Amino acid sequence: MKTAILSRCASTLLALCAIHCAQAADEAIETDRPDFVESSKVVGKGRLQLETSLLLERDRHEAGRERSVATPTLLRVGVHDDLELRVETDGRIHVQGGESGYADTSLGLKWHAMDARRGLPSVGVLLHAELPSGSRAFRGSGVRPSLRVAGEWELPAGMSLGLMPGLGRERDDEGRRYTYGVLGVVLGKEVNERLRGFAEVALPQIARGRHGGTQASFDVGAAYLLSKSCQVDAMFSRGLNNRTTDTAFTIGLSFRR
Repeated sequence: MKTAILSRCASTLLALCAIHCAQAADEAIETDRPDFVESSKVVGKGRLQLETSLLLERDRHEAGRERSVATPTLLRVGVHDDLELRVETDGRIHVQGGESGYADTSLGLKWHAMDARRGLPSVGVLLHAELPSGSRAFRGSGVRPSLRVAGEWELPAGMSLGLMPGLGRERDDEGRRYTYGVLGVVLGKEVNERLRGFAEVALPQIARGRHGGTQASFDVGAAYLLSKSCQVDAMFSRGLNNRTTDTAFTIGLSFRR
C-alpha cells in the first residue's frame, strides 16, 4: 500500500514539475524544505514559490502502532527583495483507523535581515501565527505565535552549517498557555550543482514535562534540482525520545515562477 502511494505521489510530482517549472532563472531555487532548519533567504520580489510534499509517519503507543499520512505545503510570496509572505499548513491528514481532516493554517513573514560577510552568517527572521482553522480533530486552541531566527554559514569543500533558535506560544491539554523553545542544527554538503545532502538534529519543541516535554529527532535527506526553478527532495527522520514520532519519511516537490 505504501509503495503504491509513494509511486503515485512521485509520478504526480514529476508531472506537475514538467508543467510548472520555469527553465530560465538567474539563480537556483532555494527552499525551506525538506530539513527542519529554514533557509535564511527569501524568494525575491514578485516571485511565487510552492513547496509541497507527502509525509508518512509511524509511531508506537501503549494502545499499539499509529500510522498517518499528511500533505505539508508552504506558499511563499515575495513582496520585497528582502521580505516574503508565507502561508503554511500540514494539509490533509489521515490517521490509519482514526480521524481524517485538515490541519490548521499558519500565516507568516520572513525577513532576510543580513547577507553573509566576514565570517558572519546570512540571517533570516521568521514570524508566524498558527490559526485554529483546521478540522475539529486537528484544530489547535487559539492563535499560536512563533519567532525563529535562521543563520547560515558557508564552509569549505561545499559544506554549510545552519542554526535556527526560536520561541513559540502554545496551549497544553488543560488549556494553559506556555512558552516553548525551538532549536535546529543542520550540516549540509553540496555534492554537485544539482544535488545536496544534509544531516540535522531538530528540536521543534523544548518544554517542561507538564507541557508535553521536549521533542527531538535526527534527520537525513537530500534535494535534487530538476531545473533552476524546480526541486525534488526526500528526508527520513528518527525520533530521539518517546515524545517524538518514531519514524517519518517525506518526499516533496518545490517550484517557483
